[in-house]
Amino acid sequence: MMNPCKIVEGGVEYNLGKFDGKSMVYDFPKILVYLDAKGKLLFGKDFKIYDDDHKIILKLCNYFINDKEKCAEDNIDPDKGILLTGPVGCGKTTLMRLLKHLVPMQRPYCVIPARNIVFGFNHIGYKTIEDFGNGQFFCFDDLGVEPIGRHFGKDCNVMGEILLSRYEFFLETKIKTHATTNLSAKELEDMYGNRVRSRMRKLFNLVAFDKNANDKRK
Repeated sequence: MMNPCKIVEGGVEYNLGKFDGKSMVYDFPKILVYLDAKGKLLFGKDFKIYDDDHKIILKLCNYFINDKEKCAEDNIDPDKGILLTGPVGCGKTTLMRLLKHLVPMQRPYCVIPARNIVFGFNHIGYKTIEDFGNGQFFCFDDLGVEPIGRHFGKDCNVMGEILLSRYEFFLETKIKTHATTNLSAKELEDMYGNRVRSRMRKLFNLVAFDKNANDKRK
């Protein structure tokens, strides 16, 4: 039987906790060792996990390993997606790209920049909204700073329409949507309107970096 607590990367086996054949007990310090190693493989040797980020990483890890008890303590609904917010450069995208590898037996999501989706809409039109509004498991990166779409002279709030479609799809299938954003709730509402904002509350758990989190790209 495959042990979900063990992951092999680069010929090295990482043991993330204990598995008794039925249930798993994860060990957070061991998870951090694995995430550091995987991060260096994905993003280069300069990747590091900062002590200041341990609290938010633990919260996200509890979500991804589906620890319902810890999620309840953090007021996180494991059936909804994650909206990860924080200032520019704090590491939101990196974490979302990294943490999906923690649970290789779960269906992976694709991390797609919201601006690229709008560029696709400008080129091929409303099929883009259909393609991203259902079906696959996505994390929309940098939500809210993308331009307004324009196809054959018609303007469209592309990501707003996609979020409405994802909400309807979520009600039918329970397939989750994740996203990252630099914007506040008020700024998101200004961008997408009250209707989309209310759907986002039902689609996402809000997980926020401290507003003073360091810019790791400097």
